[in-house]
Amino acid sequence: MENNLDFSSPIIMGILNVTPDSFSDGGAYPSTKSAVDRALIMIEQGAKIIDIGGESTKPGSERVPPIEQKRRIIDVISQLKKVIPNNILISVDTTSSEVAQAAIDLGVEMINDVSGGTDDEKMMPLIAQNNLYYCIMHMQGSPKTMQDNPTYENVIEEIKSFLMAQAIKLTELGLEKNKIILDPGIGFGKTTNHNLEILNNLEIFSSLGFNTLLGASRKRLFSEISKENNPEDRISGTCATSALGVVAGINIFRVHDVWQNKQAIDVAFNIKKA
Repeated sequence: MENNLDFSSPIIMGILNVTPDSFSDGGAYPSTKSAVDRALIMIEQGAKIIDIGGESTKPGSERVPPIEQKRRIIDVISQLKKVIPNNILISVDTTSSEVAQAAIDLGVEMINDVSGGTDDEKMMPLIAQNNLYYCIMHMQGSPKTMQDNPTYENVIEEIKSFLMAQAIKLTELGLEKNKIILDPGIGFGKTTNHNLEILNNLEIFSSLGFNTLLGASRKRLFSEISKENNPEDRISGTCATSALGVVAGINIFRVHDVWQNKQAIDVAFNIKKA
């Protein structure tokens, strides 16, 4: 049964990294049971999407072969599918069509691609063929090199042009417009000033005619501002960006800390509606 997201109010995507080396929660869920338990807690706290990642994309990280990504995620997806409510979507965070196909075979309905479809030429046709939700994220360079010296002539225009070009390719392949989600890619090949400029112009992205996602959770930019070096101490900063995103019309918020962000999002959304 196809599970359609309701974009009439903000949606929380809970982050579930089954990696040994993610920047914030790497190695936190070493077993299938611990990962499933974490997902169920996030669902109870208000997440409508669980985004499962088998490859760290933190700055400087090496690529993980598809076979290893699949080894990390397949059991988690299989077990999670048995216990989650029907209205909860599972997303897989990957740039590999091979990993995406394995996820599709298990009933996954969303792919979150940090390369925006540029890493694997088979990805977009696969997405369109299966009518999946697809998050197109902007990244300058690759995770290994993206923070070496990110430069733009006009950061907003360049991100917007990339996202729109990729979205148009998908519509031409036959994917429903409502299934396409644009993510400007906070922290992916951007300086702190670039990130702040994006956050100050989120309404530009939310007015492009597609659904949008904001992924600022626990990012390094908060430590640049508030000097909190521990990612777990960046929750308040994340909540500030979530509230800002609601006002700007962002649809999906990808976060580690669900209940804290849900409170900020709910308050901002009700203020906006008043």
